[in-house]
Amino acid sequence: MFALARLTVIGLVVLTVIYICLSLYSRSVRRGKLKAQWDREGMTGDRDAWIDKGLRDFDGSLRRKLILGVYIVPVTLVIVLIYFMNFY
Repeated sequence: MFALARLTVIGLVVLTVIYICLSLYSRSVRRGKLKAQWDREGMTGDRDAWIDKGLRDFDGSLRRKLILGVYIVPVTLVIVLIYFMNFY
């Protein structure tokens, strides 16, 4: 039982680090795309406010939610693997 608890804690720590890195990377890519769109279209006004609004829209997007798959996919695979190893 202690081995399962250790696997769970270490696994969640590793997955959290991966989630944070992936989330920061995805946000920086989106910020770069917004800056490029601003420059390409020659917009006027407050650039930083426009980029912040675009990032707020990104925070509610499906792509942002799909990053949570970092937790769902590995945990599901480990559960399925443990089930099949013990009952088949």
